[in-house]
Amino acid sequence: MSTTDHAEPGITTGPPVIELQPVLDRLRQSFLHDGPPGIALRRNRIDRLMALVLDNSDALVDAMVADFGSRSRTATLMTEIFGMMSVIEHTRSHLGRWMRSTTLMRAGKLVGLNAEVQPTPLGVIGIVGPWNYPLNLVILPAATAFAAGNRVMIKMSEVTSNTAELVKILAQKYFDDTELVVVTGGPDVAAAFVSLPFDHIFFTGSPAVGKLVQRAAADNLVPVTLELGGKNPVVVAPDADIARSAARIARGRMVNGGQVCVCPDYVLVPDDRVDEFVEVVHKTFREMFPTILDNDDYASNVNQANFDRVVGLLEDARSLGARIESATPDGEPLPDARTRKIAPTTVRNIDARMKIADEEIFGPVLAVKSYSTPAEAIDHVNRGPAPLVAYWFGPDGTEFREFVRSTRSGAVARNDFAIHMMPSDAPFGGVGNSGMGAYHGKTGFDTFSHQRSVVGTDVRFTITTAVATPPFGGAMRKFGDIAIASVRRRTRRRLKKGAGERD
Repeated sequence: MSTTDHAEPGITTGPPVIELQPVLDRLRQSFLHDGPPGIALRRNRIDRLMALVLDNSDALVDAMVADFGSRSRTATLMTEIFGMMSVIEHTRSHLGRWMRSTTLMRAGKLVGLNAEVQPTPLGVIGIVGPWNYPLNLVILPAATAFAAGNRVMIKMSEVTSNTAELVKILAQKYFDDTELVVVTGGPDVAAAFVSLPFDHIFFTGSPAVGKLVQRAAADNLVPVTLELGGKNPVVVAPDADIARSAARIARGRMVNGGQVCVCPDYVLVPDDRVDEFVEVVHKTFREMFPTILDNDDYASNVNQANFDRVVGLLEDARSLGARIESATPDGEPLPDARTRKIAPTTVRNIDARMKIADEEIFGPVLAVKSYSTPAEAIDHVNRGPAPLVAYWFGPDGTEFREFVRSTRSGAVARNDFAIHMMPSDAPFGGVGNSGMGAYHGKTGFDTFSHQRSVVGTDVRFTITTAVATPPFGGAMRKFGDIAIASVRRRTRRRLKKGAGERD
């Protein structure tokens, strides 16, 4: 979920936690014994998962706030719980359509073949959750895995230990241990977890740890979905409304104290609008947070390690000549190690020597850069790894469409924070350094399903062995020569017709 570890649990090597294998064996044996569940049981499991969250929403919010030390209860409720419900409800309501087999109407009709594709469950899905949204980012993939007919094991982040322990206890009340098991523990447990022979691993975290997960999964040829992150760029178009854009970008940067994989990381602003942009950003910061130290709506950095890392980025940039401006309320000494709070901050004059130029910030700090032309902004974005989301603030015109065409990212959002996540059926996922695979809606159902071909025939004569095994007669060779010659002619005609298109 980030370019660096962000104080998230690592995947270490060491003696395996052998107790996990029997848990996986029990889940898989139950899956194999019962076979693919019908739609009623799939929906029932989704409903129980939703009930686990909704029946205990106050306790879960309390746990998450306690884990952060300071975090808005309202924001936690909206982002961790309410924010995922529409996607889960969409999945539940469309499940019948997604489960249907697809008949291949033209497949082999001339030789009597009947062919269909069945979406079948993979088996047991291993889900590894992060600390920044410790509930949402395990419950939502678990609901999707249940929709596809699978059993689920979840490894909660130990950084948010109160939330982890509560979800573990609640899972035992709402689910049999052959349906869903929640695992807690540190890096040794995480290492053992991702080394298990799951049927699929779904990981949300940093690219650094994602690489370790993929290496561990490779030993068992386990496919992985990696939801990572990166330095999400924002381009403010030359004809954008600066005041509106700056205010929205400032608010987006401060969601969860900036500890979000889809937060704006750096903003590219036209040369002659930078001062105006930064002025509005700081005005917005001050309006949002007239106080910080005793403000329960201001999210702390999740732990000391992440606080120290963000402060270190600022100190490194300052020492190398960056212009750093903080929206610190009067009389409040910030950064404050006791509360792990850092004032909303902008950084200008960044160059390649500074750590902040390459490292994802994952805190309440917004980098601001200038550009002369949209082409220059696009070139800057393309010099870095592909981010999870690329933002554009401005009209949907030629320049925006060129930005979409010429850049690479998990998604593109225009004129507001994270709106690419609002459509329940829009795929969510990264590309390159920001991840692989996607979920939400039918994309998630397909991620946790195997598209299985089922083909049969009732004709009396053989179809395949007649052309693949001896003895071969002259007629068969002649048929092959004629068929190949026909395809060769069509290919040559297409190449001749399209010769000019290469230029």
